[in-house]
Amino acid sequence: MQEKYDVLIAGCGVSGLYSALQFDENVKILIVSKRKDTLSNSSLAQGGVACVLDFENDNFDLHYKDTFIAGGNKNNPETVDILVHEGPDDVRNIIKMGVEFDTDENGKIMKTLEGGHSRRRIVHHKDQTGYEIVIKLLAKVKSKPNITFAENTLITNIVKVNSGFRADLICENDEPKSVFASYCILATGGIGRVYRYTTNSAIATGDGIRIAYELGARIKNLSYVQFHPTAFNSPEGREQFLISEAVRGEGAYLLNCNKERFMQRYDDRLELAPRDVVSRAIILESRRTGSNNFYLDITYKDKDFLYDRFPAISERCKQEGVDIAKDLIPIFPCQHYLMGGIDVDKNSRTTVPRLYAVGECSHTGVHGNNRLASNSLLEALVFSRRATDDIKLCMEKGFAEVETADFTPDYSGAPLPHGMRTEIRSIMQRAYFVIPDQGAVHNGLKRVEAILKRLRNGHFAITRDYCECLSLATIAFIILREVDEG
Repeated sequence: MQEKYDVLIAGCGVSGLYSALQFDENVKILIVSKRKDTLSNSSLAQGGVACVLDFENDNFDLHYKDTFIAGGNKNNPETVDILVHEGPDDVRNIIKMGVEFDTDENGKIMKTLEGGHSRRRIVHHKDQTGYEIVIKLLAKVKSKPNITFAENTLITNIVKVNSGFRADLICENDEPKSVFASYCILATGGIGRVYRYTTNSAIATGDGIRIAYELGARIKNLSYVQFHPTAFNSPEGREQFLISEAVRGEGAYLLNCNKERFMQRYDDRLELAPRDVVSRAIILESRRTGSNNFYLDITYKDKDFLYDRFPAISERCKQEGVDIAKDLIPIFPCQHYLMGGIDVDKNSRTTVPRLYAVGECSHTGVHGNNRLASNSLLEALVFSRRATDDIKLCMEKGFAEVETADFTPDYSGAPLPHGMRTEIRSIMQRAYFVIPDQGAVHNGLKRVEAILKRLRNGHFAITRDYCECLSLATIAFIILREVDEG
């Protein structure tokens, strides 16, 4: 007997969890988590959620304008308007669900400032805002009798069938299985692991984007990749620890190899310029000085304030031998976020009927070509809720349930050759990092295309490694093709 669901949700970050919680309990839902339930880019989000919760010193127009300025005016006006106007109610909603944000002695929610914002509007939970939201929503999800949660389960591909989809899985025990669903929401996160160095978690291999691409969904602006200017500069490990934008928001200075402030050479907003501006400035300054040694300095602030405001960052830096209250923090730009993705409308519909995409894997257009700090969690909340609202409306109008059929995927084949993923990451790091190298882009595209063809035609065994390698090759190919075509 094949398993059948009303809605399949791929991913358990903020957007996947929040969308599941919007459905009535008579809707049968399956959430698939590729790794453990708390491993997502959402859980790593430090800074907070940007939204206008009061109008004492802020308003929707200012948030709208800040978003457009950061996004190089490449943003979608309609979806940005939705984001800033509807976002506050979604933030209030997760507070009702148990999410706690930092408050002052009077119980008022505290707000911080980050690069690109003209007002203090980012609400936060210490420096672990994403994790706070994830664990609270996760607890709510797991209490719902209508929601099935499949951990350590990989979706290898999704096939369109009559009135819905068939999803082929590799389950926790590596057992092949297929399930059927009338609707599908892709909430699979980012693409950071296509780079040698990234702030993203291990799940971020672009699987949802690759699956949507194979289904024929439109992919848009995948070359809109954001590089965060202040990742901890550690030569060890692929995943780099993020030093939140909020550290600069609270007054940290950027210093070059000579321990001098340098942002005045590149932008009047200094350390609070948008991320792409600061990242580019660091690269240009590194060329000017001939050094990749850069630092954040916030040592002039009270140590008790720093340890209380940034407990996770402080502890993680201490593990690296750095005391943020006494020492300079070594930093360098690193891949961080994707603004492009699976193209969706204002209700998160893709170009494939009944297929939705939310969160970082989607392209709503709200971010333009550079995301404003702390707009990501807001986007995840707003547009996952809108996806659910749209599906519920379709259900109310009446819909044909998905038809099931006996099917067990065949995952046999040759072993995957070693080194493919490493080569893809090296190509991307060299060709398309902060300031693109057009020659390396063109040559890299040819090599990635050859790798992709080999993966598709080589009759390899369908394993977790193979699927992630196929996703990375697909993502690299689309990005480099976009850049090469100009």
